[in-house]
Amino acid sequence: MSHFPLLTLTAAVPAVGAVVTATLPAATTDVRRRTAKTVALTFACGTFALAAAVAGRFHPGGARYQLTESHSWIKSFGVSFSLAVDGIAAVMVLLTTVLVPLVMLASWHDADPEPLAETAFGNRRRTQLFFALVLTVEAMVVLSFLATDVFLFYVVFEAMLIPVYFLIGGFGDRTDDRDGEAAAQRSDAALKFLLYNLLGGLVMLAAVIGLYTLSARAGIGDGADGTLDLTALTDALRDGRLSIDPTAQRVLFLGFFFAFAVKAPLWPLHTWLPDAMGEANSGTAALITAVVDKVGTFAMLRLCLGLFPDAARFFAPAIMVLAVTGIIYGALLAVGQKDIKRLIAYASISHYGFIILGIFAMTPQSQVGASFYMVSHGISTATLMLVAGFLISRRGSRLIAHYGGVQKIAPVLAGAFLIGGLANLSMPGLAPFVSEFLVLVGAFARHPALGAIATLGIVLSALYVLVLYQRTMTGPVQESMAGMVDLRARELFVVTPLVVLLIGFGVFPQPVTNFVVPAVDATLAEIHRMDPKPVRPAVEGRR
Repeated sequence: MSHFPLLTLTAAVPAVGAVVTATLPAATTDVRRRTAKTVALTFACGTFALAAAVAGRFHPGGARYQLTESHSWIKSFGVSFSLAVDGIAAVMVLLTTVLVPLVMLASWHDADPEPLAETAFGNRRRTQLFFALVLTVEAMVVLSFLATDVFLFYVVFEAMLIPVYFLIGGFGDRTDDRDGEAAAQRSDAALKFLLYNLLGGLVMLAAVIGLYTLSARAGIGDGADGTLDLTALTDALRDGRLSIDPTAQRVLFLGFFFAFAVKAPLWPLHTWLPDAMGEANSGTAALITAVVDKVGTFAMLRLCLGLFPDAARFFAPAIMVLAVTGIIYGALLAVGQKDIKRLIAYASISHYGFIILGIFAMTPQSQVGASFYMVSHGISTATLMLVAGFLISRRGSRLIAHYGGVQKIAPVLAGAFLIGGLANLSMPGLAPFVSEFLVLVGAFARHPALGAIATLGIVLSALYVLVLYQRTMTGPVQESMAGMVDLRARELFVVTPLVVLLIGFGVFPQPVTNFVVPAVDATLAEIHRMDPKPVRPAVEGRR
């Protein structure tokens, strides 16, 4: 067990930063607004430094869970404040702490008071609240990746809905597309997000209670009163002290999986995402799809497969069908979109289908690819969404038809948009290509037909990305866009590291795969899944 609470500190720093930022004096002047933003950014950068220290102290060849911390919380119910990090959690925490400061910089002026307007939070404390909410989301997401107590995970899994709800409903892009309808549509999208995810959480709560009851009956935990400690539960399952009959295991699996499928989001539980990403400002939209939704897919790997291996194998074919349906469905709807941000949202639904396909194909290649996909998709979608936000802020419209010829007046912006788009269609040489290739290789090995259908998503992604680029960046310059400026220094500072990561991991993915491979191997061992042997055609005359 780690003596220095590095993991606790990593989750606590953004939480403290949120409180400090929110309690600063009302930002009624430019100086006070800049101070609030700088304080929040400083805490976000400090969290990244701590996450880098966690990754530096993690040894991929060592124990699966490292830097463990455990403190009794609700002793009578076997609940503890337990944290630990495995390889997948380490890279997801790094991804989160890299993206949050960049989202803050990209949204630097998005929460400034609106002249002559009364917003959801008023104008006086609008700036502090936006950046405090972003830090709160970061704290919740980091804690969810590190939690090894199922009840602790459930609490932060549900708690993160509140700051995201306020980010969606209180802050949006300043566009002229819908006039007075914008505020009402933001509120509707925020409520839809909250209701969908609360429903998933309630179902999961019933499953958590059921899991605790079974552990108590089996005499697992300190004092044999039951436990929700993940390592204790998996150890008891492995050595036979905890035996869950097949029917109960399937019911519990579905309770957990339903909540994670809503969060992920998996078709047909996806419908909240396009509205949420469309109505939120671009920084919040990037935060949702690149970071928050990853908690769902991460939990599928850690909890669904780790706690209910037999049920996971039983439901895997059906889940893979849903994943492939989501791949094709999301891509088809992306092709027909007229709104830039909703196009990116439907593209993300398609990408999440690939991640879930890789998880439940249950081969080493597919699960390494799914884990890597969570990282590469976070970077690529954040790049595309944030650059789209820069574009929207200049023209004041989300509609594709309102753009044209951007590359002639803002070539750097157009180039960054192109790189983000090419990454989303998994262009070789960029990080998403590696992850998508591994997912498809693993899926073909287990279910060739589903793997073949999933490849159609690649063709469709090329269509919607290239058509989007053609309609917005090429052709004659529209009169309404005359005088558009290229990326500013702050915006370049946001885009540059994302592009470097996309290219770097596309050429050399080993820094990520070295972390995730041992965790994937441990997961596959828990669910008793080996790499399927390739089928070789019989050769006539060979004995």
